[in-house]
Amino acid sequence: MKKLTLLLIPLLLIVVMSSSMASNSEAAEPAYRPYTAKPGIQSETVYIHELRADGNGVQAVVDPIDWYEGEAAKEAFAKYEPDAGIDGPLDDYYIVNDDETLVTYPVAAHAEVLMQIYDRNGIDSDISWNEPISLDKLITKFGQRDIIDLSNFPYHITIEDGQITSIVQQYIP
Repeated sequence: MKKLTLLLIPLLLIVVMSSSMASNSEAAEPAYRPYTAKPGIQSETVYIHELRADGNGVQAVVDPIDWYEGEAAKEAFAKYEPDAGIDGPLDDYYIVNDDETLVTYPVAAHAEVLMQIYDRNGIDSDISWNEPISLDKLITKFGQRDIIDLSNFPYHITIEDGQITSIVQQYIP
């Protein structure tokens, strides 16, 4: 009986610790919430093609797109893909990019940058909803394309007084 007890105690500790760690990590990570623009403020969803820093500050070269989620994604999908043979987009989002004209905006030095996923450690990265990073860090990470290519993600930008004041990465599965 003593041998059985000595064997069961470590096993029980492993089970308890594993379930405790899983529930803590799930509780710590908030659920996805769709981006909501601030009322009365200009907001666009874009692909960022380039971020340039020079003596005059930072410039973002962007391609505006139409971003749809949920029911709006299903409606846009039906409009643009009527012969697809499926009821809607597979991941509950749909992107329309009818005009690939690039636009350049200055980026405010104090611009807020919120990321969902990027290369944090040189190996791979987990999702961390709306993680704030500096504009300088975004510029650095944007140029590193070996692990995660940040140019493949849409971004929601806020434009005030002709310059970008907020950049929010849109996670796509």
